[in-house]
Amino acid sequence: MEVFMSNYSVILVDDEEEVRQAIIKKINWNEAGFDVIGYAENGEEALELAENLRPDVIMTDIHMPFMDGLTMCRKLKEIVKNTKIIIFSGYDEFEYAREAIKLEVEEYILKPIDATQLKLVFERIKKSLDEEIEEKRNMERLKKYYYESLPVMKEQFMGSLLEGKLEEAKIEELRKRYDIDFTAPFYAVAVIRSEALNRDSEQYKEEVMYSQLIPVSLKQIVNENLENLLEYRSFIYLEWVVVIAMLGHSREITKLLNGMNQICKITTRMLNVNTSAGIGQACDSLIGLSHSYAGAKSAFEYRILLEPNQAIYIQDIEPKSEERISIDENEVQIIMKEIKVGSQEELQKSIHTLMAKVKYSKISIAQLQLSLMEIFVEIIRLGRVYEVDMEQITGEDFNWYQDISKFDTLDAVGNWLLHICMQVRKLIRRERTDTAKLITEKAIQYINENYSNQELSVDTICGLLNVSAAYFSTIFKKETGLGFVNYLTKVRMEQALRLLNTTSEKAYTIAGQVGYSEPNYFSYVFKKEYGISPSKYRASQVENNDK
Repeated sequence: MEVFMSNYSVILVDDEEEVRQAIIKKINWNEAGFDVIGYAENGEEALELAENLRPDVIMTDIHMPFMDGLTMCRKLKEIVKNTKIIIFSGYDEFEYAREAIKLEVEEYILKPIDATQLKLVFERIKKSLDEEIEEKRNMERLKKYYYESLPVMKEQFMGSLLEGKLEEAKIEELRKRYDIDFTAPFYAVAVIRSEALNRDSEQYKEEVMYSQLIPVSLKQIVNENLENLLEYRSFIYLEWVVVIAMLGHSREITKLLNGMNQICKITTRMLNVNTSAGIGQACDSLIGLSHSYAGAKSAFEYRILLEPNQAIYIQDIEPKSEERISIDENEVQIIMKEIKVGSQEELQKSIHTLMAKVKYSKISIAQLQLSLMEIFVEIIRLGRVYEVDMEQITGEDFNWYQDISKFDTLDAVGNWLLHICMQVRKLIRRERTDTAKLITEKAIQYINENYSNQELSVDTICGLLNVSAAYFSTIFKKETGLGFVNYLTKVRMEQALRLLNTTSEKAYTIAGQVGYSEPNYFSYVFKKEYGISPSKYRASQVENNDK
């Protein structure tokens, strides 16, 4: 069997250091095809570590403080769906084994763990992982899946929906003809695409057939991860894998966003490609899908500004947009894109290319002025989306038509157009930066005022600020240098330190006051942060004050 990865990753979870070290020494992990990439002392730590490291295998004890192994496994399935789980326990009880089977645990091992037994367990796990990857990359299977899953007539119908080429009556007629169940209160379009990490490499050029099959594999991964999450239809259209989600409410778009984020991460690792997704606005009719599709493609363009391999929701980037740009001319579309996300050099090149084409088309200046009026209307619309004050650029008494009419040379028009576009680009970037800072400031203020709330979470903050968790996490970490959980822990520990210094309250009372329902876990986090337990810290402060 062909092996697609050098080593698979393992996280060990046990509250006893001696047990973890004993397991490490049982087998030669490298020879077995695994690397131990992390350790955790309890279920809480293991969940955080698993979310960050995305291991292939987690090996855990059942009995641990704060969160037992079975509870951790249940929560783990929600975070890292495809991770294999091995449970080891000193208890040969039927209920434990039955619960492990229910959780689809790969192996259940009784202590003491025998080296030969452990080696055999990981041989089985490795074989299972190898088979999964081989199945995903089997070209013949992918080709068969491709031709069976994309009937030509249905693909044409879907494409026509996205492009807005069908009237409502025609949509209903074709939907019934092709027996497509497309009934829902709301819809949203997502587009996802993979791009090779190194398109110039010889290996990439030699694997043309494989590169053509990447979209098919991507579509399969989409189906595997969305089928239990929401109702949807997926298909390949042009360079995209497109998902049309059927939603019970517009708020359910969060499910789509979370699912597409997971798909991006899985595809990147599985196929060794960069994968990003864009998600458009929710709409309440099939005829509105073209609007959502345009928003999804626009959101995808922002992948170069954000971290790679994630899904981007258009209303996170352009939250105040009420009307979308709808320009047929490709040159104008490129200019709008460069104003939003391109560099100065790219914008300048696009405008010069447009002007060169105009020059050799031999149209009159009057015709050029009318064409430019259409471009400037789109610039105004783009400015409104980002609440750009156009008077900062043009002056209070500016008249678009009169200013365009006063130019009588192509160079003058081109320079003026470039100046306007550059200024709008500059103000858009400033507005986007200010928005991210404002969201972060509001989040920090809310944390400082509500750190004592034991239910405080990313979802709480995002619900109040009306942004997605993925977008919030990206900008919050960029602005503060810390993830949300780490920042909240930092604030809670600082407040705990203050209360220990200024009050005589018991440690368990202070735990509740700073947002911890479990005093033991509060003491654990405090010691991890400051290297000393709360009680010993207070005793040391009293001792220092007595000196």
